[in-house]
Amino acid sequence: MPCKVVLAAEVASTYTEEIKSEVSEKTVKPKLVGFLANDDPYAEKYAQSSSRHLAEAGLLFELRQVPREELAAAIKEANEDPSVSGLLVYYPVYGDERDQELQDMVDPAKDVEGLNVVYNGKLYSNDRFLDGEKTRKAILPCTPLAVVKVLDHIGVYDHSLPYGNHLRGKTVAVVNRSEVVGRPLAALLANDGAKVYSIDINDIQLFERDPSASVNSHTATTTDLKSEDVVPLCDVVITGVPAAAYKMPTRLLKPGVVAVNFASVRNFEPEVKDVASIYVPSVGKVTVSMLQRNLLRLFNYQQ
Repeated sequence: MPCKVVLAAEVASTYTEEIKSEVSEKTVKPKLVGFLANDDPYAEKYAQSSSRHLAEAGLLFELRQVPREELAAAIKEANEDPSVSGLLVYYPVYGDERDQELQDMVDPAKDVEGLNVVYNGKLYSNDRFLDGEKTRKAILPCTPLAVVKVLDHIGVYDHSLPYGNHLRGKTVAVVNRSEVVGRPLAALLANDGAKVYSIDINDIQLFERDPSASVNSHTATTTDLKSEDVVPLCDVVITGVPAAAYKMPTRLLKPGVVAVNFASVRNFEPEVKDVASIYVPSVGKVTVSMLQRNLLRLFNYQQ
């Protein structure tokens, strides 16, 4: 059977009209402020894309370029500005633990990326709500959430299984363990029942949830395995390596695999379409849709 190529625009379109309709009914439009404090061309490209798509949805966007030494003060100012509904920072800024400090400076009430310690705690403990009455959902990071929505769209999630186990029986590789995308994505997939191999340059960790355990969240265990050991076992392979030179070897892929790339460059070889049943070359437009949904959700919580 030939490989089906699924474009991000197809998935994003399922949310576009819903978002536009909700925004059109609001007298006051939600406003997002983005902070660009690095010279990463991909971050600038994402900022430009965000601006265009937010405007198309009727949402307000303001990009503020600031020196990284002034970023903490700029975040504090936006936190306290009642006209700002949400804010995001284009990472990496420093590329080390100082980025986590910046993430934790963002007021959870305005954190459209879901990277604050409050939301991190919710994600890694598999607690999906902010309140005991379960009326307010926690905010999830945009790109990991986008990958989840893509997998759901193409049928990887099995909704005939109980809630929280829609990925039971699936083995997944995630080639990226950044704190912004790769690690939270592995956690989300494991919390939905998948066995996840998180592949990093240094090692491979196994993320999985014990269905018999009283705790409903996953565990992460470092292994001695190599990519050659785990990739051929995987039903789904997800890549996010921000280096054009990196390519996932097609020879490692299981026939019929679902291949998804969320990097800004293509991580799969052209031959991936000879092996995969479904290939998703990018998720960028879905990420923007999730950004819009998160902004709307926070705006509604603030009312």
